Amino acid sequence: MRQINRLAVLGAGVMGATIAAHLANAGLDVLLLDMVPKELSGEEEAGGLSLDTPQVRNRIAATGLAGLLKMKPAPLYLQEYARQIEIGNFDDDLPRLKDCDWVIEVVIEHLPIKQSLFEKVVPHLKPGAILSSNTSGLSVNDMAAGLPPGVRKNFLVTHFFNPPRYMRLLEIVPCSETDPVVVDELADFISRRLGKGIVHAKDTPNFIANRIGVYAIYKGIEHMLSMGMTVEEVDTIAGPATARPKSAAFRTADLVGIDTLIHVGNNSYQLLPDDEERETFRVAEFMTQMVEKGLLGNKSKAGFYRKEQVDGQRKIFYYDYLNGEYKPVEKPKFASIMAVKLVDDPAQKVRMVVEGHDKAAEYAWKNLRDTLIYTVNRIPEIADDVVNVDNAMKWGFNWEIGPFEMLDAIGVAGFVKRAEGDGVAVPDVLKKIESFYRFNESGQKEYFDLQRGEYCLCPLKKGQVNLQILKKSHGVVEKSAGSSVVDLGDGVFCLEFHSKMNTIGGDILAMTHKAIKRAENEGVGLVIGNQGVNFSVGANLMLLAVALAEGAYEDVDMMVRAFQKATMAIKYAKVPVVAAPFNMTLGGGSEICLHAAAINAYAETYMGMVEIGVGLLPAGGGTKEMCLRAVALAKRFDADVSPFIFKNFKQLGMAKVSMGAAELFDMGYMRDGDGISMDIDRLLADAKQKVVSLASNYRPKLKALDVPAPGRSVAASIKRIVEYEDGWFCYRV
Repeated sequence: MRQINRLAVLGAGVMGATIAAHLANAGLDVLLLDMVPKELSGEEEAGGLSLDTPQVRNRIAATGLAGLLKMKPAPLYLQEYARQIEIGNFDDDLPRLKDCDWVIEVVIEHLPIKQSLFEKVVPHLKPGAILSSNTSGLSVNDMAAGLPPGVRKNFLVTHFFNPPRYMRLLEIVPCSETDPVVVDELADFISRRLGKGIVHAKDTPNFIANRIGVYAIYKGIEHMLSMGMTVEEVDTIAGPATARPKSAAFRTADLVGIDTLIHVGNNSYQLLPDDEERETFRVAEFMTQMVEKGLLGNKSKAGFYRKEQVDGQRKIFYYDYLNGEYKPVEKPKFASIMAVKLVDDPAQKVRMVVEGHDKAAEYAWKNLRDTLIYTVNRIPEIADDVVNVDNAMKWGFNWEIGPFEMLDAIGVAGFVKRAEGDGVAVPDVLKKIESFYRFNESGQKEYFDLQRGEYCLCPLKKGQVNLQILKKSHGVVEKSAGSSVVDLGDGVFCLEFHSKMNTIGGDILAMTHKAIKRAENEGVGLVIGNQGVNFSVGANLMLLAVALAEGAYEDVDMMVRAFQKATMAIKYAKVPVVAAPFNMTLGGGSEICLHAAAINAYAETYMGMVEIGVGLLPAGGGTKEMCLRAVALAKRFDADVSPFIFKNFKQLGMAKVSMGAAELFDMGYMRDGDGISMDIDRLLADAKQKVVSLASNYRPKLKALDVPAPGRSVAASIKRIVEYEDGWFCYRV
């Protein structure tokens, strides 16, 4: 296996610096280089510095590094990780590349500039080092043309999506001479260490995600104009209602920058003379006018949307492309969109909306119809299979399901019939298949290979645990409406939540006892985890609210007792229980994790006991666990317990939530021995491995006795920092 420990990033702009930050997040040593400034800044001149002063020569890289500490959302898991990034410049520090295993170029998107830099870099590369470009659309073969043969076999495109920490997609594009072994080894490394979703693209303009995603936006604009719709109306349709992100079309454009969107469109138009939909990429005149006015999106604080203070209140306005003015948002309501508000399944939402009978349904159908047909026609031009395309759109544009999954959701036969009824040409392949995905008799997921004309197994990473496949292959040993117990193999079981938003109710609490008993009697341990959108947003507060409204306090008491019995069963299980939290892990979800023998969290885990935000106190035993941990820390360091208690109380009082798993150690939620997985695909496998490693010498916890209570003085101090006003307790800051 190729070892990559030290990397260089060439270019310290926003993208280069944030790539460097994410490499540091992974524990890698990074060298960040950029140009030498051509003139002094006013501050440097006033300080008597010259262009030969190292501080000046490294200024651009230093500025990029310093900017990481101020950015929001934060590109670093912890600010201290910035210490793993060293800085320098192209003129003085290229010889330092001899120590780097991988060099990533992230300079301006201009082929001659990149080629010029490569000429300077190549003499300093160590033998076998990987050289890659972060280009979003330039030809990898054009860039490789000037490289020596020995470098070309280690050269490829590694296209990170912005922001690198949060966007999962990474497109890998080899040149014609790239060694396939290099591609495979680098893909494995990026997936495992950086947590990226790897998509294998071809050397075509804008690769996969931008080619399809920008087409969908441009085609959406075309239909908007022809149907006389507004920017706001389109975003109401092109967002979660049709399994796409909340940013929909035009908020996405504001995020990436309207000038950037135009650049990608122009790039497609110029470089795709034979594309059947080439004219779709012709930029609308009103967009060109927006850029001329400086309306670039979020970076100029005005684009398709603008926020203003009106009478002391923040109000949002949308751009009226007909007159070039902004209008207050009106929150349009369409029957087809309202009908899917409470639907969780993205496939069902898409199907329901396009089957509607209002203007929104008509727009959704037309835009999806054209986008899906365009996507089918792009294979094998931009990718070899449907899996890479679907993953690119899910990981790069945050679609809930990919284009081919949408076709399955609508129904391929029904899609063909309706599209042909519209007089639209449909690819012949769509007339020959029933679906793009299916499960075979063994419960394995297959995709239809358009080139081979047959179904093939969907690829799985080595050791990856996929609950959907396990459940299809008879791996479920217990099941209720909101949870299941799944056999992961090797004596390890998984308690899976699958209630709405994975809220914790009575059936999950009951299943917790069954899962623990099953693991104790038939296995070696238990993982608590799932593969939903979030680990758990907490207890089902609707049930609690109804009970409180009806004055059924005995029912409330029963709920609390049931929750506490379940968490204590987790804590005192005879076998190790490992929690595998990810994304939102709030309230009761946090309390379940706190009682586990160990935690193996996904790097992007946002955990905290937030009940105070709705006027409640955590009731699942989480506060007790935090108090016990405070007492244990005080005993360990022979220190006063008060600072530990106050810190935990402040976290509860302010409903603090971690901004990543790395913060959970300082918060006291995770402890020495707990782990973090960068790749969410490996989360359950890593948690299972932790169960197995603990099981061989597991010593069940004994109930805590003779715990030294903090006492009345600590209680009095806590009371002094809490205010009571209008029926609310408030933490004084």
